[in-house]
Parts: sequence; structure tokens; C-alpha cells
Amino acid sequence: MEHVYLTRPSERLKDQYLAYYQEWIKSGEPFIPQAITKDPSDFQEMLKLFTNEEKGIGLRAGWVSSSTFLLIGEDERMIGAVHIRHKLTEDLLNSGGHIGYGIRPSERRKGFATKLLELALIEAKSLGISKVLVVCDEDNRASAKTISNNNGLQIEDFIEEDGNVIQRFWIDTFERTLNP
Repeated sequence: MEHVYLTRPSERLKDQYLAYYQEWIKSGEPFIPQAITKDPSDFQEMLKLFTNEEKGIGLRAGWVSSSTFLLIGEDERMIGAVHIRHKLTEDLLNSGGHIGYGIRPSERRKGFATKLLELALIEAKSLGISKVLVVCDEDNRASAKTISNNNGLQIEDFIEEDGNVIQRFWIDTFERTLNP
């Protein structure tokens, strides 16, 4: 697998971010993580929103501080994104978790999701989160495998009002370090 790294969204990555965003639109799939649903047409405003979310400024009722990172590969190509919530509310404990992540449709099935989650766990540790909750829909076998590949310990499922089953996994971050 090519070398990849996480970084915060920045003006330097605007063209890559816009290409990523357009690929999601063309795919017709829901945006994952939810953080990338922000309209990037005013890119500077979107960057400001990400910064404010990290600082806990202007959050919507019931929302928590969070950090957004981009997975960048060779030639500064944006491969994925991850959203790390700094703490959990009851709703997040049931069906949202600390971490939401997504790989652009054209880059799936190449091992990037496992690497993205691995790097996100290191970031979560640096944010002071020692135990991370990661969730996925029961029918999302690829995501469940990604979480298991990162030592996710499955706990009791949560069933949403519409009957959707959310699988929930805890992952300790205490041994997470960045390997060169």
C-alpha cells in the first residue's frame, strides 16, 4: 500500500477536497463521514466551521467538539476523511461513536479504511481519548472487518427505532503510536 497520512483540511488541499466531494455526489451514496456534507463552495467558510467545531465554538444543540482529518496519499490525492468526536452523548454512545470515516468510492477495497482507522485512533489518543467507540450498520461487513482489524471488541448491538441494527465496538488507544 502506498504511504498515506492524516492532516487537517487546508487551503493547500482545496482542489483535492473538491474532487473528493464531487466523486461522492456522482456516486449517489450518502456522504461518510457526515462532516464532509458541509458545502465546500465557500471553502474558507468550511475550513472555519471545521476549526470552530474542534474548539467547540457555535455547536448545534446536542453536538460535541470534533476534529476532522483527511487521508492523503501520493501526489497529495485525498483518499478519505475521518471525523473524531471528542466525547460521547447518549445518542453517540448508542449509534454514533467517537469516529466516523469514509473512503472515496474509487479507492475502496485497497486497505485504506483499515489504515485510516489506525491513524484516527492515534489522533484520538492525542486528543486524550483512551477508549474509542466505533460503530457500523450490521449489514456493513466491510466496516465491521475494518474495525476488527484495528482490535475492535464488539459489545451489545443497538437497535434503532426503524429496526436498523448498529454494531458497536470499543478500541483501546493506550498502545497506539505512529510507526515510521
